[in-house]
Amino acid sequence: MPLHHCIIHFIDKKPDDSPAMLKTRSECLPQSSALEHLLADINDSYNSKPSKAWGLFQTDQTEYPLHAWLADYLAEKIDFTQFSRDAVEHLKKQLDALNITLSGHVLFAHYQQGMTDYLSIAVLQHSEGMVISEALGVDSARHLDLGQMHLATRINLSEWQNNSQSKQYISFIKGKNGKKVIDGFRDFLGCQEGVDGPGETRTLLKAFSDFVESEDLPEEQAREKTSNLISYANSQTRRGEVVSIEGLSEALDEDNPKAFYDHIRNKDYGLSPEIPADKRTLNAFHRFTGRAEGISISFESHLLGSKVEYDEGRDMLIIRQLPTQLKDQLKRNKD
Repeated sequence: MPLHHCIIHFIDKKPDDSPAMLKTRSECLPQSSALEHLLADINDSYNSKPSKAWGLFQTDQTEYPLHAWLADYLAEKIDFTQFSRDAVEHLKKQLDALNITLSGHVLFAHYQQGMTDYLSIAVLQHSEGMVISEALGVDSARHLDLGQMHLATRINLSEWQNNSQSKQYISFIKGKNGKKVIDGFRDFLGCQEGVDGPGETRTLLKAFSDFVESEDLPEEQAREKTSNLISYANSQTRRGEVVSIEGLSEALDEDNPKAFYDHIRNKDYGLSPEIPADKRTLNAFHRFTGRAEGISISFESHLLGSKVEYDEGRDMLIIRQLPTQLKDQLKRNKD
C-alpha cells in the first residue's frame, strides 16, 4: 500500500460553549514501517464497521469547501499539509457552530491500493492500558483504540476524478456518536448520500431469492449458492470494495458464470453494476429449512414476516404468494 502523504492534527471540543482547541502539525509524517502498519490497521478497522453511508460531493463549494481544497491539492496548487490544515480548521468551525463535543487526533492519509488512489480521514481515540516496564514494573500507558473509531471517511480519488457519473466514491461510518455528530461530520465532508447501501443489498438478496426460485434448485444447491453469495460479498467488504454483480455471478456458478448476471439484467431490479454491500443486512440473510414426514420447507430469512408468517401458538406457517409451479400442481390435483 504505497503511501503518498500522511499527517495528524489534534482537536478538542469541550461539552460547553467554549471554542474547540486545535493543534496542527507543520509537516507530513516521515515514511516508516510503524506508519504503514497503522494505516493498514485503520483500513482493517474501517472495513469491519458494519454501518456506512455512500455518496458524492455536494456542488456548493462555498458551504462545502472540502472538495475544492482537495481538487487544488491534486492539481498541485497547494501541498498536502496545507490541504489538511484547511480541512481540520473547517472541522473546528463545524464543531463550534453545532456545539459538538469531540476530542481526538485527526489523521489525513493519501495512499494507493492496487491501481486506485484513496484519501482517508479518521478521528482516532485513545484508551488507557497497562504495560510491563524494562525494570519489570507495571506502568500505565495510552494506546490507540481503533475499535473506538466511529468518525472516519474514505474517498476513492480515482473514481471521483475519472467517473463523473459515480454516486458512491465517498463512504463514511454511520457509527455510535448520534445523529447530530454524524450529520456534522457528513456536512464537514460536503457529502450527499447517493446510494442506499442497505436498500441496495436487500434488493440484491431479493434478486438472488427470485433467481434460486426460478432455477428450481435442490435445497443443497440453494444452500451452497447462498453460502457463495455471503462469502463473496463479505470478502469484498473486508477489502473495502464494492460488490460487482458480474463478479458475484461468477462466484455463484463457475460452470454458468453469466446466469445470475443475466437474471438481474433481464429483470427490473434497478441495481447498479456495482453496489456497496451492507454488512448487517448480509449477516442477517440465511435460509430456514426443515424436513419431516414427507414435508420439505425452505425459505430465505428475509421473507419471515412478509411472505411467511410463523404462528407459534398454533404451530403453523402461513405462506403468501405461493410459487407458480406449486400452485399449478395444486390446481391440477384439485381438478
